Amino acid sequence: MIKVAIIGAENAGKSTLMNALIGGKISEVENLPGTTKGTIRRRFGKLKIPKSMKNPLGGADEFVLIDTAGLFDPQRELRGKVLSEERFREIINEIVSSDIIIHMVDATVGLHRGMEKLHHMLKFRYEKPIIVVINKIDLVPPERVEEIKEIIKKRLEQDAIPLSLVTYEGFNDLLERLAYYAQYV
Repeated sequence: MIKVAIIGAENAGKSTLMNALIGGKISEVENLPGTTKGTIRRRFGKLKIPKSMKNPLGGADEFVLIDTAGLFDPQRELRGKVLSEERFREIINEIVSSDIIIHMVDATVGLHRGMEKLHHMLKFRYEKPIIVVINKIDLVPPERVEEIKEIIKKRLEQDAIPLSLVTYEGFNDLLERLAYYAQYV
């Protein structure tokens, strides 16, 4: 079983992504920060690999998705934690125990400094494979998406997948990256 944590600042689209991956409404979705209060765990089952890609898992592994509460307020760069210290630590422990992490960045807001620090801790201290996704690309001009991709490349040292959970642009790319990392878990 492969455990995948979905992380990001408040209102980045984590619950919407979880629902899209599962193919049903599991997580409550609102256009309001703080809708998910803690963590929601759901068994995902077999990963649906695009037909164009050979399934590296042979369709055998199951996934457990962890939808986490937003860890930072995107409107407050400094001291933007939105949870109590105890709750924050519980969620961090849940994330650290995951095999793969999907880090969602809201294209309308950009990369949050608190999430950047968390990303580095997970990547370098805990050596977690992280997939960075720029969500809500349907709400901003293409130049803005490219600008955020460059910022992520520079500050997080990795390529981000542009994603729209309205048009599903980039969704297959995310599935392919998830399947790629799952081979090494």
